[in-house]
Amino acid sequence: MQPTTFSVLFMISAAHFLNDMMQSIIPAVYPIIKEDFGFTFTQIGVITFTFQIASSLLQPVIGFWTDIKPKPFSLATGMCFTLTGLLALASASHFYAFLAAVTLIGIGSSVFHPEASKVALMFAGNKKGLAQSIFQVGGNAGKALGPLLAAFVVIPFGQSYIVLFAFAALTAMFILIKVGIRYKSRVAASAKIGKSPLAQTNIRPILTATQIKLAFLVLLILMFSKDIYMACMTNYFTFFLIDKFNISVEYSQYCLFIFLAASAAGTIIGGSLGDRFGRKYVIWGSILGSAPFAVVLPYAGFIWVVVLAVIVALIMSSAFSAILVYAVEMLPERAGVTAGIFFGLSFGMAGIGSAFFGWLADITSVKLIFQISAFLPFIGLIAAFLPNMEKR
Repeated sequence: MQPTTFSVLFMISAAHFLNDMMQSIIPAVYPIIKEDFGFTFTQIGVITFTFQIASSLLQPVIGFWTDIKPKPFSLATGMCFTLTGLLALASASHFYAFLAAVTLIGIGSSVFHPEASKVALMFAGNKKGLAQSIFQVGGNAGKALGPLLAAFVVIPFGQSYIVLFAFAALTAMFILIKVGIRYKSRVAASAKIGKSPLAQTNIRPILTATQIKLAFLVLLILMFSKDIYMACMTNYFTFFLIDKFNISVEYSQYCLFIFLAASAAGTIIGGSLGDRFGRKYVIWGSILGSAPFAVVLPYAGFIWVVVLAVIVALIMSSAFSAILVYAVEMLPERAGVTAGIFFGLSFGMAGIGSAFFGWLADITSVKLIFQISAFLPFIGLIAAFLPNMEKR
């Protein structure tokens, strides 16, 4: 088994940080474009839905394609779509232009996530949970920093200043070219000895086909509950705070940053706990454990809303790394397509949830969507049906 290569893990995490930081500009500027262009909550939801669908549909296809034949430099190529989308977003002046811009950014995400996740597994050694957490924490930290940068750059100076984030895309391309060189070298070395570059992950647990199907169904339902709830928080938390507490747009962005930063911290914790205690228990505790705090959040005062949001983010965000590694361990020879399915599902569910909650907020209120979504984490109860692979 190859040792854990932390230098590659940190590079792919840094690229994930830049990639998701650029993507997080999209929801961060929603209050601006809603005011400037008179968009409804439904239109905001459709913009998110378009981005998330573009981010999700191609991911399993990309994963399947790279499972058959690795594409070390596809990561840098995909970042070109993100760069083009950012430039388009900076100059968009009507609803359909925004849809086109976020579609390009979404395609870049589709290319990046499944292959980057596979790189993290390839260089993980025997620390698969930690490797995925290092990869994921980069993305979550980028998501957290996006609203903060929007508060300091885009909100004071205007939409056109989004163009400054093009430098982040160029930096990410440089990092991904270096990752591609290491990736290509690992593939070539593995080919010489007739092994897959993911050979260290190819230890299939003793599960029947029925158990694998049931486990995948449970994981997909758990992803539904987690991602729909997180979509509500990520896209409408600022509107909830502005509506309930009459705070400024800038101040609401700082609160969103705190929530997303807590989510990044929870990610790294979850991966390490999964390696040590078993992924099933981390999955179970991370989704169901956040339920009581989510239920109380819509009724709390301002300080407690922020505190509860941090607690929910810390607990719930620990789930994804554990879910992804759990799924890959069931089908290790299909790591790319499995990562593509779960990343794609995560983006797709978030898009559907955002569009639904945007429509519901228009016909009811922002407060109501938080009251309804708070019950989604209770679906975490079904994690009891996952087999204990660590004991097999």
